[in-house]
Parts: sequence; structure tokens; C-alpha cells
Amino acid sequence: FCLDNMKILRSDTLPEIIPIFPLPGILLLPLATLPLNIFEPRYLAMTRDALKGDWLIGMIQPKYHNKDSEVPDLYPVGCAGKIASFVETDDGRILISLKGIARFKLLEETTLINGYRRARVHWDPFNTDIHTKDASKVDREQLEVLLRKYFEMRKVNASWAAIERAPDAQLVASLAMQCPFTLEEKQALLEAPALGDRANLIVSLLSMAITEDLNPDATLH
Repeated sequence: FCLDNMKILRSDTLPEIIPIFPLPGILLLPLATLPLNIFEPRYLAMTRDALKGDWLIGMIQPKYHNKDSEVPDLYPVGCAGKIASFVETDDGRILISLKGIARFKLLEETTLINGYRRARVHWDPFNTDIHTKDASKVDREQLEVLLRKYFEMRKVNASWAAIERAPDAQLVASLAMQCPFTLEEKQALLEAPALGDRANLIVSLLSMAITEDLNPDATLH
């Protein structure tokens, strides 16, 4: 099922309490799309409950040092997505596509429902995610030069025609969400104030990765 006419949301109409889905290394950014394969019973319940309500799910990262804990601590900032499409499979899974709506600040967790976590969140620090088109500048040439070198060193096959055609916001979001950055680096990318800041951080991370690949013995531990 695909929701073609998604209701336009405003920060003052977003719910105070949302279901949260802690996944390490998984990033959702505003306006970006994240496919998810839901199979655990608690997250199947979460998805079905979301579909009965406002179709919103908050993606957030658990902190690395206790990721194996039954209830790991969470980073303070996540991003909510609206279910844009879903399909139930014959083996009981639900495949969903989340469209990033806005980032949120985690205030406190509330009671569990059907085994999944929920949290009271604050939207105002990121209300520009909804209302404002990000016009910050991206040094596209520098980004593509470093990206090409990074992909060559990591032996990653990429469609450069597609990369060159992609708008700045789409390319930056794709790199932030798909490149194998650490949990801390992913979180920094999520919390970057604007598109230009996120692009500059990706440039720095790619530069560091290239330097480490060229000089593995010089890496500081």
C-alpha cells in the first residue's frame, strides 16, 4: 500500500509522544526515505499501532557502549518518519518505507506498549526541518572528488552519472545514511544544523578515511 497524498505536518501538530525504533548505525534524515524490514514481534506491533494512528515512527540510535543491553541508552536526537508505503509479506513481515519528517530531541521515555519503546519528544529545536528550504551551500566539486577517491580505494562500484545528476540535498542525505560511518559520526551527521554543515562533515570524514587507508600505520588509537 502506498500513501500518495501524505498529510502535510507542522511542528505544532506533531504528537508529544511517539513510538521509537532504536537501531544502531541506521540514520533517517528529513525528506529522505528509509526502507525497513519489520519482523520482530514488538516492532510489528509498533508498526501496526502506528498505522492505526498518525503513521509516525521515531528512528533513534542506541549508544554504542551498551548496544547489547536489553534496554540500551539512546542518543538525545532522532528523526521521525511517516510511513509512506507498506506491504505485508506471506511470512508475517511488514516492509515499510519511512519518509523523514523532522528531527526531535528526546525528553524522556514513557511506558512500553506491546513491548516497544515510546518517548516524549520536543520538536521546536528542529522546526526548520518542516518549514524552511535549506539554502546552505555545498562544495559539490570537493565532495565529488573525495567521494570518487574514497570509492576507488574501497572498491565501491557507483553510478557516477546518477551521482552527478542528484541534487545536493539528495546526495548528502544518501551519503550520510549509506556510508559506513561510526555510530558517533552518524549521530553528528544527524545533528548537523544545516545541509552545508552536513556536507562539510562528510568531506571531513571522507578525508580522514582516505588518509587512514593511505597510512594505516599512522592511525592514532
